Amino acid sequence: MAADRERSQRVDAEYISSVCTRISQNINRVIVGKGEAVELLLVALLSEGHVLIEDVPGVGKTILVRAAASSLGCSFSRIQCTPDLLPSDVTGVSVYDQAKGEFSFRPGPVMTQILLADEINRATPRTQSSLLECMAERQITVDGRSMKLPRPFLVIATQNPVEYEGTFPLPEAQLDRFFLKLRLGYPSEAEESEILERLQYGHLIENLEACTDPDTFVAMQEAVKDVFVEDSVREYIVRVTAATRRHQDVVLGASPRGSLALFRGGQALAALRGRDYVLPDDIKRIAVPVLSHRLILKAESQLRGKSAEQVVQEVLQTTPVRFEKFGEED
Repeated sequence: MAADRERSQRVDAEYISSVCTRISQNINRVIVGKGEAVELLLVALLSEGHVLIEDVPGVGKTILVRAAASSLGCSFSRIQCTPDLLPSDVTGVSVYDQAKGEFSFRPGPVMTQILLADEINRATPRTQSSLLECMAERQITVDGRSMKLPRPFLVIATQNPVEYEGTFPLPEAQLDRFFLKLRLGYPSEAEESEILERLQYGHLIENLEACTDPDTFVAMQEAVKDVFVEDSVREYIVRVTAATRRHQDVVLGASPRGSLALFRGGQALAALRGRDYVLPDDIKRIAVPVLSHRLILKAESQLRGKSAEQVVQEVLQTTPVRFEKFGEED
């Protein structure tokens, strides 16, 4: 325990926090009133986790992703998912080169650092599954040849929760690979007025400059793994996840991957806020976006209007934090 604590003290949380603050401010130059979503996106980025953004069209999902890629100095690709999209359109394809007399690989859009899969639920299950390997293993396999993806690598997928015609709902295995799920929501009237003022002469996204570089951010991702997690906080994470499996409204609770996401997300949020140790409040802050999309509710509970977000909130309210002492905070 002492060795773990000594190791965590080498984490320069203040530096990570300052860089993330600059990134957040840069993104907020083109995104109005979405500070909470930006913070959660940075938590996912620091945790090397993938993000599902579920919201109606026109609220800034694509701009948020482009702004994050520009702020990090990362390469960016976009896939517009449609029913006729093939797996090879995502991963790439081997093409015979007559001049050389051999096959050459033409990489697909997945060979990038930040990939936007727009309206992912419009792609067929076969194409959706082509993203599973790259999301889990950070590599692709084409014609028996495996290729590593660049770092950092992040898949951000969007889907429209209103229009279901011509869509293919994501299976549980695919949903479980997303680190967290976001909703942006409509802006307030004051925020919408500010959007109109900012965009009168064009979009600021075209002139957005990088705040850091990919290598520096990868080093930050590695440093976040050393953020200290006290045994009682680790136990709290496990009890919260286990409680989702026992809840009366749940058919399928969060998987161990959900526990790991809470653990990694807590470390990232702590570092983002300038701390080298995780508090239970960090876990409570990210529990809903990290766990809710992993739950399957009973049909009768859904008919009563119960949501997965409400279930996670109930779990947090009924699962006490048990620790004797944690640093200087209780």
